[in-house]
Amino acid sequence: MPKLPGINHLRAVKALEKVGFQVIRQGKHITMTDGERIITIPRANPVNAYTMAGIIKDAGLAIEEFKQLL
Repeated sequence: MPKLPGINHLRAVKALEKVGFQVIRQGKHITMTDGERIITIPRANPVNAYTMAGIIKDAGLAIEEFKQLL
């Protein structure tokens, strides 16, 4: 698995918005959907790299694709 640094949750949200995800709910976690998938991003700075890798996988992206969106 390519290395993924821990990133700010807001950067992750903005990157996912570029591929069609929209914020549907916010609280201690941010919930986003693209109409098919629902993903949850914790409000942590930085988001743990392993957690972020799981979120990226759930979003249907490759880590390299996600890095290009940042």
